[in-house]
Amino acid sequence: MNDKPTATLSGAAYFRASGKRAYHPGRVFAAACAGMLLFGIAFLSLGTISTFIQSRFGLTTVEAASLASSLPFGMLAGSVVFGPVADRYGYKYLLAGATLVILVALQAIAYAPSLLVLQLSFFGIGLGGGTLNGATNALAADVTADSKGAGLSLLGVFFGLGALGMPLLIGALSQIWDYRTILSAIGFFLILPLLFFLQLTFPEPKQRQGFPLREGMALLRHPLLWLLGAILFFESGVEGMVSNWTTTFLENREIAVERALVALSVQIAALVVARLLLSRLLKRIPAARVLFIGLALILAASMVLFYARSFAVVVVAMVLFGAGFAAGFPVVLGFTAERYPTLSGTAFSIVIIMALTGNTLLNYITGVLSERAGIGYFPLLLAGCTLAMILLVQVVTRRMKRG
Repeated sequence: MNDKPTATLSGAAYFRASGKRAYHPGRVFAAACAGMLLFGIAFLSLGTISTFIQSRFGLTTVEAASLASSLPFGMLAGSVVFGPVADRYGYKYLLAGATLVILVALQAIAYAPSLLVLQLSFFGIGLGGGTLNGATNALAADVTADSKGAGLSLLGVFFGLGALGMPLLIGALSQIWDYRTILSAIGFFLILPLLFFLQLTFPEPKQRQGFPLREGMALLRHPLLWLLGAILFFESGVEGMVSNWTTTFLENREIAVERALVALSVQIAALVVARLLLSRLLKRIPAARVLFIGLALILAASMVLFYARSFAVVVVAMVLFGAGFAAGFPVVLGFTAERYPTLSGTAFSIVIIMALTGNTLLNYITGVLSERAGIGYFPLLLAGCTLAMILLVQVVTRRMKRG
């Protein structure tokens, strides 16, 4: 089966050829970066203040879990919606609408009178965040003419900045204000990017004649798209497993929780620095080679973590994980955008949904296996998933070379 869609122009070339490029690429890319920063801010804000919310409402473990599950369900819904909407209507009102949903949800969480309002608000954060995550990646790929992987790497830096900055900022502000005031202030801050999105000229929609349902369904018959999604299935799963299970693993190795949290912060910092470097390197080095190097680093990190008995060695593993994770999403999404330029939003929706599925499923499997065999084998599971990614990338690169 032919993996290529009927049109083979890159996103930027498509707009040039159709006479629709009446926008400033640099400003549009800045808008994508602002949206990704908001995504990081919103998600990390909720994680940082979750303890305060549980204390205020006296939530049981089950009720707290219902809040935690509302977020990924919302993100899944946003990931389903953003692609076809972006291809049909463009990005302006998609980004503005997602930002408005997050703004309202943050205000609702700050002053929620009941658990139901909290649950709906967490779902709203997930919906807006999932939309922003997907739409900003698709938008950045569309307006990056040369190396899409490099542009997407730079975009990913801004999520990392939000992920690193918000816990520190909220920790400092919590000495002055309570969490409701902090959340409300963050919500009002979102008015600035909202106005920025509304006044900016974005690329024209690619499918003005109607929702590209038939074309979108046809994408599901492309084996290459499934292979790209499968890579992100494991990539997202491994990233989520490292974030969610490393603390438990290190506690089992008798390393204090405080040190484990520091190690996770080191991993995020390494990810940010590596993506900043990749935004340059991917313009000079083939993307597939960079991806293989990243996977080799993840494999090495898994084995270092498995044999780690001291905090210093754990930090080395976390640095390797951060550097290894840097290439995954930018390179694979770059491949997706280059292969499916006229339906890039819908194609991104498909592979990101697969990524979210992998995150959920592999984290669940990790929990089941750790219950039965112990958490000590956790790094070997990471290594196994990484080997699966290496095999998938080999298949993808062969298919792409064949055209």
